[in-house]
Amino acid sequence: MESYLLDWANLLVRWLHLIAGIAWIGASFYFVMLDTSLRPPKKPEDAKRGVFGELWGVHGGGFYCSQKFLTGPKDEPLTMDLHWSKWEAYTTWLSGMGMLAIVYWVGASSYLIDKQVMVLTPGMAILASVTTLVAGWAIYDLLCRNLMGRDALLAGLVFILVMAGNWLLHQLFSARGAYIHVGAMLGTIMAANVFFHIIPGQKRMVAQIRAGQPVDPRPGMVGKQRSVHNTYFTLPVLFIMISNHYPMTYANKYGWLILAVMMIAGVLIRQFFVLRHRGQLKWWLPAAGVALIGLLIVLMAPKPVNADGDKVGFESVRAVVQKRCIACHAAQPTWEGFAQPPKGVMLETPEEIGQHAAKMAETVASGYMPLANLTQITDEERALIATWFAQGARTDD
Repeated sequence: MESYLLDWANLLVRWLHLIAGIAWIGASFYFVMLDTSLRPPKKPEDAKRGVFGELWGVHGGGFYCSQKFLTGPKDEPLTMDLHWSKWEAYTTWLSGMGMLAIVYWVGASSYLIDKQVMVLTPGMAILASVTTLVAGWAIYDLLCRNLMGRDALLAGLVFILVMAGNWLLHQLFSARGAYIHVGAMLGTIMAANVFFHIIPGQKRMVAQIRAGQPVDPRPGMVGKQRSVHNTYFTLPVLFIMISNHYPMTYANKYGWLILAVMMIAGVLIRQFFVLRHRGQLKWWLPAAGVALIGLLIVLMAPKPVNADGDKVGFESVRAVVQKRCIACHAAQPTWEGFAQPPKGVMLETPEEIGQHAAKMAETVASGYMPLANLTQITDEERALIATWFAQGARTDD
């Protein structure tokens, strides 16, 4: 019953995380587009009111005029009906942390710990998980505070920080756990930017405007800096969110490097759209991003398995499956923590093994399955399954 309820919690929190993430990233994309597409106001009276820039748009059968005031309107009160974009960020982060707890903390032995990488107890792994998230934010925030106005240097150091975190996490956790923690680190930085800098800075500016005091522009500058950083983190985070469905990425022995290349490609593609909103078409940016992904596809291609060797009988394969896979991939799993077979894949009968032969051969050969090699499958057994599949994956001999 406990595993069953955990599955429901996973489903519902994941659904909430997806909904909130769409709302947050959608708002981020929209406001970055708006900010980089602004044009000087056409009416002199708008400029006198403090309008910095404006953008006309059409959507859903209506026409809109968005105007930006750097430090609020001049000689007129600020409306009390302000819309604040914050709960999308907070809900995304809280639901993401909920998923991290449900999947990777409660299931630390299965999903977070890989004893071939580092021998950890569940408590140690959870402590390391929390520590890396806090440390990632603390170092990033320290860099931003001390390098304000030195954007090129800051961007370079933030990139080094993320890459170092990516490599370090792969030395601590399972490959899948490492990937998701890189995403959690970036997501924590993004949400903390909103909570500690963007929203408090905006509140200070609003308070000064309503009190009739001179408005300090620095909180707005800080908020803009952190908002720009957040928009470049979005595509890497989205890739990480879906990567757990594709073990060919994180289960590769160079998984950390693959993630680094995919993140760079995401940043290049995002930069293209940011500049495009400003009227600058830099086609080399998406071309470079696509080229990097294409290079990965070529370099990661699996080596063909020699099918001309000794014939592998199905009974040999079935014996490996029963010894190494059935504990989880059965109608009634016996492995602790599984109320149902992962992804509904059952391997109890010859028909089921034949049905899932391609995916089984891929995940076993890549090292992704069994999870963290909990059942201690050997390299010889992995090769046996790969050869059987290359020979046609017959189940009747």
